[in-house]
Amino acid sequence: MKDKRRIVLLGATGFTGQRVLRELLVRGEAPTLIGRNRAKMLAAAECLRADLPVIEADVTSTDGLTRIFDRTDVVVSTVGPFAQLGLPAVTAAARASAHYLDSTGEPPFIRQVFALDAVAAATGASIVPAFGYDYVPGNLAGALALAEAGERARRVEIGYFLTRSGHGDEVRYHSTLRDAFTLTTGGTRASLVGAAVEDAFAYRRPYTGGPARLTTEHTSARLLSFHHAGITRTALTVGGSEHLGLPEAFPHLDSVDVGLGWFGRSTRLIQTTTHLAAPLLRTEVMRRSLTRLSRHLPGAAREPDTDGRALVIAVARDTSGRPLATTALTGPDPYEMTGSLLAWGASHAAAPGTDLTPGAHGPVTAFGLQTLRLGAAQAGLHEIEHTPIPK
Repeated sequence: MKDKRRIVLLGATGFTGQRVLRELLVRGEAPTLIGRNRAKMLAAAECLRADLPVIEADVTSTDGLTRIFDRTDVVVSTVGPFAQLGLPAVTAAARASAHYLDSTGEPPFIRQVFALDAVAAATGASIVPAFGYDYVPGNLAGALALAEAGERARRVEIGYFLTRSGHGDEVRYHSTLRDAFTLTTGGTRASLVGAAVEDAFAYRRPYTGGPARLTTEHTSARLLSFHHAGITRTALTVGGSEHLGLPEAFPHLDSVDVGLGWFGRSTRLIQTTTHLAAPLLRTEVMRRSLTRLSRHLPGAAREPDTDGRALVIAVARDTSGRPLATTALTGPDPYEMTGSLLAWGASHAAAPGTDLTPGAHGPVTAFGLQTLRLGAAQAGLHEIEHTPIPK
């Protein structure tokens, strides 16, 4: 049996990194912390009453990290924004044959990571981006719905929604634009602003025929509708790892769509505004201006409300669009969920005898559906509906 792998955590002093560190310690792990500021890393460990190994290093240096990482490591990165800071860590992990997980929710970066598939496969590394609220729940819900629907399923639609506890039936709670502000961090809202000026993507088979493929489209190009628990929820289309991860697990798929439904009744207004402003938003001057503005939005330092909850719905459909199966998952707020999922994933990958699928993959292919299902349950992500729709 192979020895236990070392867990390496980048970004332990940040908002998400602190949660991952806490959850790793709860699991009895003793991760090695890597970052630029030794004093801050030691303070983060001391705050949790832990004595941990610390390595001071430039996390944006691919060569430097390659020398630190080893084939027996599991690398966990929470260093964002990933588009600016994340590529060196994942590249170094792939080169060093180390397993890798991160907390990104940035679609362009996810595509960059999947482009490292050949490098990772050659070295035996398993690279799994977006291993948190973005986008493990959607991959899991989509895979469960597709497995239930069987070979007739050709399309899958996945929606991410926010709810609150303490307001009656949380599954029936319909979020508002205010919730999108009070249940998220300043960093998350900055990422949403950034996404408005970046292209997203979808996975679909062209109307003219031929194989299904990843296609580029604007964020919020389309609206998705989900009817669940007596409520119809609308979501804006966004890029996600589901577009890349689910087709490798279910190669018969013709289309994969992912939607963000945090904005309640304001969803359609936001889509219209984004489309009208698209030509201006995509100029270089406006991109730079919005990037600067996003870092100074009101409430940037405010922590999210503590009663937030997550709801994810996936619907598998046939070629005509008829629904075949629905899976709905509920779990803790996105940040708690991300910390728990990354800690579970790292702990599982580090366990003696564990083998993950080499290459750059979605979580279903990397871990296996049943293993992922059990791990997600440990992180508080539970199935509230997993039934086929009657024929």
